[in-house]
This record gives sequence, C-alpha cells and structure tokens, in this order.
Amino acid sequence: MTSPQAQAPAFSTAVKAVLFDLDGTLIDSAPDIAGAVNELLAAHHLPALSVADVTAMIGNGIDKTVERAFAAVGHPVAGAEFEALLTEMAPIYRRHATQLTTLMPGATDALAALQKRGLKIGLVTNKPQLATRNVLLHFGVLERFGVIIGADAVVEKKPAPEGIWLALDKLGVAREEAVMVGDSVTDVEAARAAGLPVILIRGGYTTEPAETLGADQVLGSLADLPGLLRRVQRAA
Repeated sequence: MTSPQAQAPAFSTAVKAVLFDLDGTLIDSAPDIAGAVNELLAAHHLPALSVADVTAMIGNGIDKTVERAFAAVGHPVAGAEFEALLTEMAPIYRRHATQLTTLMPGATDALAALQKRGLKIGLVTNKPQLATRNVLLHFGVLERFGVIIGADAVVEKKPAPEGIWLALDKLGVAREEAVMVGDSVTDVEAARAAGLPVILIRGGYTTEPAETLGADQVLGSLADLPGLLRRVQRAA
C-alpha cells in the first residue's frame, strides 16, 4: 500500500465517477448514533454507552450496531427479540439523524470541486435510504449526488459489492472508470469485491489504523481528495 505522500494509484483509465461512503467518511454521525442507541437501551432499562463505545460498534449497518450495543451491556439479542428491537429503533434512528451530526472537514469543498470538474458522484452506504437523503438534504449537498444507494436499496449491503455495482449502473460508468472513497475495512472489502480501487480517509469509524486496511491510498482529509484525483487524471 502506498503512503499518503506517494504517487497516486495507477488506475487503468481516467476516473469518471467517485463513490462515497457516508458515516465516518462524509459525516461524523457517531454522536447521533450513540444518542439513538442510548435511547433504545434506556427504553429497556439498560445502561447507556459512551460515544466512544458506540463509535467502535459502527459498521455493517445500524442492525449490527444495535446487536453489538445490547451485547456490550450484557443483554445479547437474537431472533424475534432482535427483530422487534430493530422495528423499535427505526423511528428513534430517524429522530437522531441530524441533531449532533456534522460534515467531515473538507466534505463540502471536495464535493463541489469534483462536481465542477465533471466527475459523477455517487453514495453507497449501509444507512437506510430515507435517512441518508434527509442527512444530505440537511447539509445542502443532496444535489451533488447522481445516485444514492442505501442499505434498503439492495439485498446485500456492504461489504457485498451489490450497492457499488447498482450505483455504477445508474451512473452509466464502468467499474474501471470509478473509485470508492471510505473510512473502514467494510469499504475496502466492498470495493475489492466490486473491482474498484479504494481510497480511505483517516479519522473515520475504524478500530484499526487506516493504513493497515489494504486501501490503494490513505488521505488525511477529504480536502486532499480533489488534488489526488487530479493527479490520477493527468497520469491516465
């Protein structure tokens, strides 16, 4: 794997589309997710978890976060009880979509710069579709995206490649012409399964250093992304 200062990844053709992850990549939603999780725990008379604890549980969708949270407080769930909790969690999760969530540094400018250069922009997330659109609308960036693929738009969410392939199909872009941008091993595995190069942004929701996750490139901030892709375009 190359370092952030090394030469840009050798993509086979000029990049025409950039697919983003959402939580931990474009937005810092951990405080809101923790608030939702703790509201659900409180409703079942269970102790609250810290934001740091919940952050370490984020990945593979809100269902996995709920499962991990209940296990962490000594109340593992499965079967019908788990399904009932997910039904209960849905409106709680929506209420906590934008109360404490913020955009990641450089997100607004990076999206604007990529769109200005004519790149197609897509989003592939394990967050539900409606919640995702509401977050993007709240931050005024919804119009930047040519396609949004949430967890409920596919049969298998990331790290399965289905969402990435669906996004590329809707954008009309071949996988050889696209790159995935994320923050975790889930994004790396999904990109690899889909046949895309992958760039990770430091500071997201991963318990391991981003440099150890097998990405083609690791950047310190989304602010570095337009410059990296500009070098890729020139080299292609």
